[in-house]
Amino acid sequence: MPLLRLCSKSELPANGQATEMMLNGRVICVANAGGEISAMDNVCLHRGGPLGQGVVDRDKIICPWHGWTFDRRTGAALHDNRARVPVYPVKIEGDDVMIYIE
Repeated sequence: MPLLRLCSKSELPANGQATEMMLNGRVICVANAGGEISAMDNVCLHRGGPLGQGVVDRDKIICPWHGWTFDRRTGAALHDNRARVPVYPVKIEGDDVMIYIE
């Protein structure tokens, strides 16, 4: 997987928040939980809700449309570990936030 620049550190969401960011025509959900940054696909597996508009609850992202909850580190849905949203490893290089993405 290539390493691509997502944003600068100043553009990251505040602690306890998530946001949507575009990268190569794809919307990425970026979350900040206690200073730990995670990135995952923005589309909820249930009905396509925008995860980046959801709630960050420690290590979980809760979809704002119907409450489906995903582990922000693994992408696994809490109700069914087999249902997974793609997660993209994050790397901070100086002021740049980079992610590994296909």
